[in-house]
Amino acid sequence: MKKIVTFGEIMLRLAPAGYERFTQVGALGATYGGGEANVAVSLANYGLDATFVTKLPAHDIGQCAVNSLRQFGVDTSKIVRGGDRVGIYFLEKGSNQRASKVIYDRANSAIATASPGDFDWNKIFDGVDWFHFTGITPALGATVADICLDALKAAKAKGLTTSCDLNYRKNLWTKAEAKETMTKLMPYVDLCIANEEDASDVFGITSEGTDVTSGHLNHDGYKSVADQLVKKFGTKHVAITLRESHSANHNDWSAMLYDGKDAYFSKKYQIKNIVDRVGGGDSFGGGLIYSFLTGADLQASLEFAVAASCLKHTIEGDFNLVSVAEVKALLGGDGSGRVQR
Repeated sequence: MKKIVTFGEIMLRLAPAGYERFTQVGALGATYGGGEANVAVSLANYGLDATFVTKLPAHDIGQCAVNSLRQFGVDTSKIVRGGDRVGIYFLEKGSNQRASKVIYDRANSAIATASPGDFDWNKIFDGVDWFHFTGITPALGATVADICLDALKAAKAKGLTTSCDLNYRKNLWTKAEAKETMTKLMPYVDLCIANEEDASDVFGITSEGTDVTSGHLNHDGYKSVADQLVKKFGTKHVAITLRESHSANHNDWSAMLYDGKDAYFSKKYQIKNIVDRVGGGDSFGGGLIYSFLTGADLQASLEFAVAASCLKHTIEGDFNLVSVAEVKALLGGDGSGRVQR
């Protein structure tokens, strides 16, 4: 069985029920999630051996975060315990023309205060095939960025395939800080996952003729973005998700995969009643990693990843709780939503 390690922060998610606003409610629902943790859950659901690495406090809330992963089969044995707090994010889901809103409360979380000595990457990577992280993790602080670099160097020394979802977050660092740090990390990355905004915000790489706010997509422009990333950093593959946002509840969803020569474009899905779009990009990454590790060709890998992330938009919470069979059913044209008996 293929083994994957993901590294990052898992947070406590606090959110009003349904589409209520923060100012309307007296209670918030609690779940857990975070970019790399979301990917690990996807891969475990697909039957692969997925390990999530982070640092969490040894108190009850830290244990709840660990348990949220264990229940879906993620290996949590490499999680380091220590620090004082679990990072929190508050989510208010948007509807129609009202956008969703995220507020972070993650300063001085356990992973943000971790040190390089907390993680023995040579041991963590024993028998592992793939390492994944996102641009959110090095944004947590200079020391965490150093830990990411240590992990990448150890992964390449052991012959692992590596992937990174750029995931630029303006609330965590500036564009200049992101560019400086990610420029050091990207030469160790085999598969880069991004959207056009990430490539522009982090590296100043843009696609002519595309305006993400208007929903107009230019396929040649996206190929240009991917080609620039390949040439700049030597990545083997670049995947770009293409979200056409008509409203908070209605998105068109597709993606492109580039191998340095040819660009592959997926089927486009119209998602008209979005339940929860948080984790949509992570579910795409999980689907792509699964497909690569199980030997699918590039077009098939892309289609699986897009279908998987389409289904994520129908599921509450950060985690994409779907099976390979469900993704393949959608790929086979069964998107009717009829009751399965």
